[in-house]
Amino acid sequence: MSDGIEVLVVDDHPLFREGVVHSLRAEPGIVVAGYAASGEEALRLTQELMPDVVLLDISMPGWGGLVTAERIATACPATAIVMLTVSEEQDNLLAALKAGARAYVLKGVSAQELARVVRAAAAGESYVSPSLASAMLVSLTRGRAPDPLQELTVREKEILGLLVLGLTNREIGSRLALAEKTIKHYVTNILQKLQLRSRVEAALFAAGHLKSGT
Repeated sequence: MSDGIEVLVVDDHPLFREGVVHSLRAEPGIVVAGYAASGEEALRLTQELMPDVVLLDISMPGWGGLVTAERIATACPATAIVMLTVSEEQDNLLAALKAGARAYVLKGVSAQELARVVRAAAAGESYVSPSLASAMLVSLTRGRAPDPLQELTVREKEILGLLVLGLTNREIGSRLALAEKTIKHYVTNILQKLQLRSRVEAALFAAGHLKSGT
């Protein structure tokens, strides 16, 4: 077993893929476990290598990144999925998060920032490129009740506030003196009440409400 964060790089463009592999190998604590050029190959290697993080493009031959993300999330839930793409389409962003991606990064990101996102994803944190976050918040809140947060209990609102800070279930449990399993149950309830699919959506949704003062 490696002491570093093991990453699988998936992109069908060899030159870009090799550039990402080279930049990650230069980062301390990150190990490139392998690379793939298609969704089918990505799933096979993820099941075989069990990397900590999969860097996944959206536009690829075969399954494509969104289908691949969903299948990897189902087969290997412990592996964090980071979408690394040129697509700034809100539909792709939302679909990726719903498919199980923990982060969504645009390909213009620097090598250092990509490494930071990889480390954050491996630690259970979430990330969306700042240029896309505002537009996503609008999409998430469109068509909802004026203040859906009113459906949450006091404890659920407290936990949601800690989700905004990017804390894991274990870290939230430590702060509130509750078991990690109990926090997981609360998070599930929060997602159901707000009709959201992931911690990323919940954090962004809550951050948007806090910013607007609701």
